[in-house]
Amino acid sequence: MATTDRQATTLALAHALSAAERGLAVIPLSRTKLPALRSPHRDAPEPVEPPCHGECGRFGHGVYDASTDPVRIRELFAAAPWATGYGIACGLPPHHLIGVDLDTKSGTDSSAALRELALRHLFTIPETVVVLTPSGGRHLWLTGPPGTVVPNSASRLAPGIDIRGAGGYLVGPGSRTAHGVYAAAPGTAHLAPAACPPALLRLLLPPPRAIHPATTATNDHGRGLVQFVLTAHAGQRNTRLFWAACRAHENGLGPALLDALVEAAVHTGLSEREARATIASAARMTGHRA
Repeated sequence: MATTDRQATTLALAHALSAAERGLAVIPLSRTKLPALRSPHRDAPEPVEPPCHGECGRFGHGVYDASTDPVRIRELFAAAPWATGYGIACGLPPHHLIGVDLDTKSGTDSSAALRELALRHLFTIPETVVVLTPSGGRHLWLTGPPGTVVPNSASRLAPGIDIRGAGGYLVGPGSRTAHGVYAAAPGTAHLAPAACPPALLRLLLPPPRAIHPATTATNDHGRGLVQFVLTAHAGQRNTRLFWAACRAHENGLGPALLDALVEAAVHTGLSEREARATIASAARMTGHRA
């Protein structure tokens, strides 16, 4: 490995450990901004069902590897000595990070689009962490309330504005990619991520879907998890269901939400058998009985 790459890896690890001290869960990234560790299941003759999110105990599960534990972070980087950056997982406690990615590559003025949204919906972007991207874009770091699941989206809010939410990650400042270095904007590195304005948060959440009364959860957290599953598209149905089921078990809602999550998953196209297998896997992952 070239000396410059070794230096980049050392710096990335240092920045990642610093972020973890602030309660931000991290993973190593390659120069392509993708997770540096490949899936241990990539050579399996058939897709793993339900998808493995780390239950196998090996590295290579993308954002599901994210951790704030310095020992685990060092192990992740040791397994990926080619890593030159790090990703920060969104949606996890204690910050429940939401990333607003103001892109420049689409040829649109995403900053102007955000200002227009703010005027139209009567909110103000608070002073918060801002990360400058090599392409001239900006990442705004905001926090969401516990129990509210903000999904990832691309240009749904407005052209050029991507959202990083549950199951997504932001490239951390100090990361070196093939196109340059990500850096905190002057005067923002010391800030804590600010709370997302309620009016903006409402825009980031999926539109309400009519569901059978049987799937109506007993509280707002449960309703949010069911809705998160209902809005899944092909290719993300199992992932969303597994994530929602983990959060349900962690918050003591697993048994109460079982039927609601199964019904929501079947509504998106999964079979009942697949849905129950995924939920059972989530139960095992979180230390609960299936």
